[in-house]
Amino acid sequence: AVSCALRASGEHRADRSMAGLRRLVATTATVLRRDGEDLPPDVREIPVDELVPGDVIRLGPGDLVPADVRLLRARGLTVHQAPLTGESAPVAKDAGDAAVAAGGGGFDRPQLCFQGSSVASGSATAVVVATGARTRFAAAHSGDEDRREASAFDRSVHGISWILIRFMLLTPPLVLMAGAALRDRGPETLPFAVAVAVGLTPEMLPVIVTLCLARGASLLARQHGVIVKRLPALHDLGAADVLCLDKTGTLTQDRPVLHRALGPGGRDDPEVLRWAAVNAWWTLQLADLPAPDALDDAVLDAADEDDVMAYDGVAALPFDSPRRLATAVVRTPGRPGVHTLVVKGAAEAVLERCVLADEERAELLALAARHADEGLRVLAVATAERSARTRDYTPADERGLEFRGFVTFRDALAPTAAAALRVLAGRGVSVRVVTGDHPGTAVRACRDLGIDVPPDGVLTGERIDGLTDAELAEAAAGTVVFARCAPEHKARVVTALRASGHTVGHLGDGVNDLPALRAADVGIAPRDAVDVARESADLVLAEKDLTAIDHGITAGRYAGGNIATYLRITLSSNLGNVIAMLAAGLLLPFLPMLPAQVLAQNLCFDAAQLAFAHDRPHPSVLRRPTVLRPRQLLRFITGFGVLNAVADLATFAVLAFALSGFEGLADASAFHSGWFTENLLTQALVMVLLRAGRRRVTGARPGPIGWAAGALAAVGLLVPVSPLGSLLGLSPLPLLYYLLLAAVLALYAVGLVAVRARQERGIA
Repeated sequence: AVSCALRASGEHRADRSMAGLRRLVATTATVLRRDGEDLPPDVREIPVDELVPGDVIRLGPGDLVPADVRLLRARGLTVHQAPLTGESAPVAKDAGDAAVAAGGGGFDRPQLCFQGSSVASGSATAVVVATGARTRFAAAHSGDEDRREASAFDRSVHGISWILIRFMLLTPPLVLMAGAALRDRGPETLPFAVAVAVGLTPEMLPVIVTLCLARGASLLARQHGVIVKRLPALHDLGAADVLCLDKTGTLTQDRPVLHRALGPGGRDDPEVLRWAAVNAWWTLQLADLPAPDALDDAVLDAADEDDVMAYDGVAALPFDSPRRLATAVVRTPGRPGVHTLVVKGAAEAVLERCVLADEERAELLALAARHADEGLRVLAVATAERSARTRDYTPADERGLEFRGFVTFRDALAPTAAAALRVLAGRGVSVRVVTGDHPGTAVRACRDLGIDVPPDGVLTGERIDGLTDAELAEAAAGTVVFARCAPEHKARVVTALRASGHTVGHLGDGVNDLPALRAADVGIAPRDAVDVARESADLVLAEKDLTAIDHGITAGRYAGGNIATYLRITLSSNLGNVIAMLAAGLLLPFLPMLPAQVLAQNLCFDAAQLAFAHDRPHPSVLRRPTVLRPRQLLRFITGFGVLNAVADLATFAVLAFALSGFEGLADASAFHSGWFTENLLTQALVMVLLRAGRRRVTGARPGPIGWAAGALAAVGLLVPVSPLGSLLGLSPLPLLYYLLLAAVLALYAVGLVAVRARQERGIA
């Protein structure tokens, strides 16, 4: 009852906090509303749950359709209806004159868009015809359960639950059979057997899980702007050992930077950069362009402004797709009567217009191709001198050029990416780049950031199509870059990695990331992601930055470490007590502990264990994923449970000696008191020595675990001599018992430290 009350209180606070956090990233709709009948409509953003039939909304690429709507106007509109119909291809929609028949029609009606679909391309204005439970999506999915695959947290909880169920089912029969066979005790043993079974269970587990995860989520939101929409996802992020992400916007910025300026021989030549900058500047000025394109911007950022300003512009022929080049005509300083044509564009287009031998042209094209294969974008630069004239220049003048060289570009690296990748590697998280880009571009970005990509570490979407799921799972193990990937490829990659035993996080911000976000153990999206991606994500970042993900991993591992420590300590202590109780039942003519004493002891221990939700584990917890593996947990609790049982049995011997021989154990009250005290003291010792991390700073103030363990030990020492002890059937013990118990506890502590060190070496 106490556990249920604490859990309900904790979950209520967590739910209130999560509701507030979700409001920060709530999906909104762009709606046209009037403040008065005579006033024009205003464009405003409102939460989708405030939409009502009759509202006029606007839709754009990436928007989640917030209600069932009828199109009023549409331009190139296509929508993804996979959640409704299973169709993977976008469906074209257009405004029509057909009336909306009540209860008629299907999802294929072109003038209707339905809640649950998302805009793939184009734009539209539409009127809302149904919201909430009245939408076709709600009707089609009423009663459906979430079909998302079980996450790492779900799998761990399921495995641990079955271990506990087996122990609980086994314990009462063993106690009953031992009592009946050896002490001729029958039905009167049943309450004790049930109390022992209850004592074996970690009653506070739901409370600890809720408090640990809610506290971590609250700290993440307050300190780093990371919003956890699904609490178990925080544990999954801490357990993640693979992070899948796109290249653009995460590892790189959405802009290129100049890599090198190369002369005809392939060596660095600053003159090539000067001519490229002259072309970029005067094309921008004379062609009346609103802004330079990204490559021209990169050239101008890298060039010396004085070199560019030394020339006077005459004319410009801006870039167009058929020519694939741009030309600026300038006056050459110190050479009156001469105009210089500066041409920049695609290597093939420029070299075709240069005066070159066929063999030389082929060599230069091969050089440009090699740079492109390395993930660089390549532009060629050429010049030609013409006599000054007033007649307009035309593309026909772009002939007989002198080749100057190449300028190459790479994606600008995200400023925090390299450092964040090193930190993630130190956390045991490997990064897999899953992108629609060219393989060479993705590999170049990875290598620039220090990610090692082996020769066979690249897999394209075309090759993925030819692999079965089992073959893809095997190939994905050694693949770092997945290139030319469509949305279905991304989802298959994530699923294959999970099938190989990895816990996978996926970071995405577009409609094409939606299948992968749903396939991952934990889906992550930045706050500026398209609505449908943000809606599907489990975590929402303040910005698309790997550093924010590291903060989330840290919080997840702290929470997961505290949960795992609680389980290890509780279950090993409880198992030791069960073994000792079974042994005591064979030795004693009375119940080893009264049911009320068992429950009071568990209540004290459970109250102390609330401190785990506020503990800060040792930084070593961050070095590897915190996965709750049932088999590892079973080995741990078996080893330490047996050690705990040995300490309990040693306490029986101490009690016999302190109470003047084995006959003294016939005093049930004294035995109950001695074991009650020893149990709480050993559990306090275990809390300190087996927690996820130990304070190693001399003189550091005790943390919540230290205070809780101290309080638990004080209860164990004081209750038997207090009025409450007499109510529980406990009595004071001689001083000799406490002296001998101190020796037993010292040996127990040495054993705990030794066994823990051995297990840690085995894990490492």
